Amino acid sequence: MISGGASRDPVLRAQVARAWALLLPRSDEVADAISDRLFEEDVEGYERLTPELRVEVRQSTRVHLRRGLEVLAEEDVAGGATVELWRETGRTRARQGVPMELVLNAYTMGSRVLWQALIETAADTAISETVLIEAGQAVWAALDVQYAVMIDGYREESRRLRRRDLQRQQSTLDALVAGRGGDPEFGAEVRTVLGLGVDAAIACVVALYDGALDEPLTAADDQLARLGVTSFWHVRTGVYFGLLAGPVLREPALVELFSSHARGRVGVAASPDGLAGFATAFQLATRAAETLPRGERRVVSVSDRLPEVLLAGSPEVLPLLRSQTLDPLLAQPEHHRRTLLRTLAAVLRHDGSAKHAAEELYCHRNTVIYRTKQIEQLTGCTLTDPRDKLMLELALMTVEPDPGRAEET
Repeated sequence: MISGGASRDPVLRAQVARAWALLLPRSDEVADAISDRLFEEDVEGYERLTPELRVEVRQSTRVHLRRGLEVLAEEDVAGGATVELWRETGRTRARQGVPMELVLNAYTMGSRVLWQALIETAADTAISETVLIEAGQAVWAALDVQYAVMIDGYREESRRLRRRDLQRQQSTLDALVAGRGGDPEFGAEVRTVLGLGVDAAIACVVALYDGALDEPLTAADDQLARLGVTSFWHVRTGVYFGLLAGPVLREPALVELFSSHARGRVGVAASPDGLAGFATAFQLATRAAETLPRGERRVVSVSDRLPEVLLAGSPEVLPLLRSQTLDPLLAQPEHHRRTLLRTLAAVLRHDGSAKHAAEELYCHRNTVIYRTKQIEQLTGCTLTDPRDKLMLELALMTVEPDPGRAEET
C-alpha cells in the first residue's frame, strides 16, 4: 500500500529496510487486519458492495501490502510495476463503482495499521526510536504519492466510463429516433442505458440550430430535476433534442418551462405511446419548430401548431391552396395587398365581426365591410361560409406570420 522513502544516511536506510522486512512474514495477517477494520468502520459503504467485491478487496489488500513491504524492505523486484498497481487499482475501483472516498480511506487505514504493526514489532525487537521515526516519516510522506497515482487512475477511468456511457446514451437516442422504441429486445437496452421502462411517460424537445454555432436552447436541468423529470440530450443533423421522462410532461407545461431557455426555434411534443412513440414525437416536435420563422426565439407545442404542421408536411398542397384563395389578392399592389391581408386576418380572428375587426385595425366599421367585399370579389370566397373561412385561414398561414397585428390607419 505504500512506497518507501530513502534516508540520506545509508546505515540508517539499511536499518529501516531491515525493520520493515520483519513484517514480511506477517504480510497477509496485517492485510486481513486492514480489511477487517475497513469493513467495520464503514459498514454502510461496504454493505453496498457485493460479496464478490468484498473478497476481491481483501485479496487486493494482501497484494498491495506485500508489494509495499517489499518496497520498504528494499526487496522490490517489480520496479515501476508497483506504481502501475496503484494506478490500476484506481481504474478498477472506478469501474466497480466504489466511491473514491472509500478507496482513499483504505490507503490511509492501511498505512495506519501497518505503522502500528511496526511499533508492535519494535517492542519485541531491537528497533531503535530513530529507525521508527525514519520509517514513520517514509510511510506518511509516501502516502501522498500513492494518493496522487491512485486518484489519477481513478479519474482517468471515470472519464473513460463517462465517455462510454455518453456514447451509449447517444446511440440509444439515435435508435429511438429511428423508430426502435417499440422493439421489445431494444426495450431491455433502454432500461440498461437510460433506466427507463417501456411504459414511462415520455416527451421530446427539439431545438433547431438554423446554421448558428450558439446553443438554440440553454440548459434547464435544475428545473427539470426539481420536477422529478429525467432528461437525455443529443445533437443529430443540425437538431438539438432531448428525451424527457417523468411527471408534468404535458405540452403546455413544457412550453412554459422552456420558454425562458429558448435561443432559437423550439418545438415540444408528448409521446402518448411512451418509448414506442418517441420517433413520432421527435418528428412532430421538429415540424412544430420548423413552422416558426427563422431567427425567432420561441417555444411551441405541436398541438398548438397542428394546422401549420399539416401544411408544412404537405408542401405540394400549398400552390393549389393559394390558387383557390389568395392568389388574386396577392397580385394586388403592395400597399393594397397588405391592407387587405391585415383586414382579412382581423375579420377571421373576430369570427366575421366587422365591428371588432375595425377596433383592432383602428378604422371605421364601414371601411372593414367595404374591404371585406373586395376580398370576397378577388378570392371568390365567402367569409360567412365555414369551408371558405377554413381555406382562407390555412392560406394566410402560408403567407406571412400574423399579418393582421400591424396598426392600420
